[in-house]
Amino acid sequence: MLIAGDIGGTNTRLALVSPSEGPRHLLAEKTYPSGEFPGLSPIVQQFLQETGASAAAACFDVAGPVLGGRAHLTNLPWDLSETVLAQELGLKRVSLLNDLHAIAVAVPHLEAAETEIINPGTPQPNAPIAVMAPGTGLGEAFLVWNGTEYIACASEGGHADFAPANREQAELWAFVNARFGHVAYERVCAGSGLPNVYDFLRARAPAAEPAAFATALAAAADRTPLIVRAGTEQAAEHPLAAETLRIMAEIWGAEAGNLALKVLATGGVYLAGGMPPRVLPLLRQGGFVQAFTAKGRFEKLLQAVPVHVVTINAALLGAAIYGLTHLDTT
Repeated sequence: MLIAGDIGGTNTRLALVSPSEGPRHLLAEKTYPSGEFPGLSPIVQQFLQETGASAAAACFDVAGPVLGGRAHLTNLPWDLSETVLAQELGLKRVSLLNDLHAIAVAVPHLEAAETEIINPGTPQPNAPIAVMAPGTGLGEAFLVWNGTEYIACASEGGHADFAPANREQAELWAFVNARFGHVAYERVCAGSGLPNVYDFLRARAPAAEPAAFATALAAAADRTPLIVRAGTEQAAEHPLAAETLRIMAEIWGAEAGNLALKVLATGGVYLAGGMPPRVLPLLRQGGFVQAFTAKGRFEKLLQAVPVHVVTINAALLGAAIYGLTHLDTT
């Protein structure tokens, strides 16, 4: 048996899979709030206790770079080691993957019903594929064809410098730069950065914020879910929230287009993570695709690049696929 885990800044999702049933059949599955635990081992131990399960190995995808079998999570104060985790959990083998690496592993295995098409395009066979995942943070990865199969490659592109595409975004850059001293894409279009965009808009038009909503935001430990809900479900009553999501979608589109150009992803672009499925109607309104293709002389090339929204937890699926593939080496 294998423990597969998707370790995010907000939630930790654990599942039990077996070689005989395959990565899509979860024998057990539970979700835990990451911030309520001092590390990963206590969560896994609780999972095993609650499910009565046992396993020989584990594969965890984590929100942060993995170097030499070690990882420091970007949005959690956790330092993880494959060797230490194996010892603490009594497992023969533990594999750590960057979460976008895991999503990229899953992409070639996705079924048609597990994605929604935002830009149809025309995929080129065996061409590079780009993956961008806005969740608590902004993850990026890509896949290249080795002649036989796709190879998933991780990156930390979400922390690259944010490049404003218009005057409004330039003003947003200045606002966020004054707050942090550096503006990465994650600061302006991931879940952790969405309140920065909202604060920028509120600073320009404070009277547009309903008093009751201001009170709710002030009391919230995490403002992002409130902003997303208001912007999608009550846009007329919450114009600042609606504008926040509009800007977010446009920045997603611009950066997805940047990533597609950098790896020449004519095989397609996949939007994964927790946020895109929640704002599908917004992504279909056109702002995303317009920003995605607005690359001057390369506009036509990007118009032909398919863009999909992944509607399942592809990171967990990728961790299960990778872990089962390497299970026979334990």
